[in-house]
Amino acid sequence: MKKHAVLSLSGGMDSTSLLLHLLANDYAVTALSFDYGQKHHYELDCAKTVANYLTYRNFPVRHETVSLNIGSLLNSALIMGGTDVPEGHYEQENMKETVVPNRNKIFSSIIQAVALSIATKNNCTVDIAMGIHAGDHAIYPDCRQEFRDADFAAFTLGNWDADKVKVSTPYLYDNKFSILCDAEQSCKKLGVDFDFIFSNTNTSYKPVMHNDVWYSDYKSASSVERIEAFIRLGRPDPVNYADETGPVSWEVAAKHVENIIFHHTR
Repeated sequence: MKKHAVLSLSGGMDSTSLLLHLLANDYAVTALSFDYGQKHHYELDCAKTVANYLTYRNFPVRHETVSLNIGSLLNSALIMGGTDVPEGHYEQENMKETVVPNRNKIFSSIIQAVALSIATKNNCTVDIAMGIHAGDHAIYPDCRQEFRDADFAAFTLGNWDADKVKVSTPYLYDNKFSILCDAEQSCKKLGVDFDFIFSNTNTSYKPVMHNDVWYSDYKSASSVERIEAFIRLGRPDPVNYADETGPVSWEVAAKHVENIIFHHTR
């Protein structure tokens, strides 16, 4: 019997890399995506495309999208109807607007329930795989270790057989660049197309549409960090980039980020 893991698959770079990592390490994976009213709804299409591709390649992936219908109740720049998403590098004040109240707690409750259900049904141990990493920003309180410890303690107190569920954090001490390196190695081991997979991911908090095609922006903080990681990796990001005027080349996006890094580190 394969090892089992459950993860939140946002359609972004980190969770997609984690999915590849799990498959490369012989896990059967249940991947959950969450529709909670986010502006960057395109990410859900990305998650579905990657999951379908891997399933077509006969890897053990079960993908489900969980519809929460709570966007109108939440206050965040990432929610439909919220304020504009800030641009530039991550800073304490401007990025506070991208916090979604209690988001990871909402997600983790569902993930824990699914993981425990798989564990008790199959009488096995199930890992909850989390893509937390060294680059997670303190501005997001639900990325802090104190929160994760308290959250898992509440889960174990509130459920029978909770000892069948473990937490796996393979990227805990990695940064975005290290995560991409791991994804490259996982793709080689699995024999899958790195560029196809990552062209179908969305890290942008401000994706833009031109002629009915979605593009990533290259100015919001999440995009800046992604592009920076690909620059370090030494290969073009296969995702398509654009701004309000239309599509731009990888070279334009990379140059923009290089300028931001230069001014940020001066």
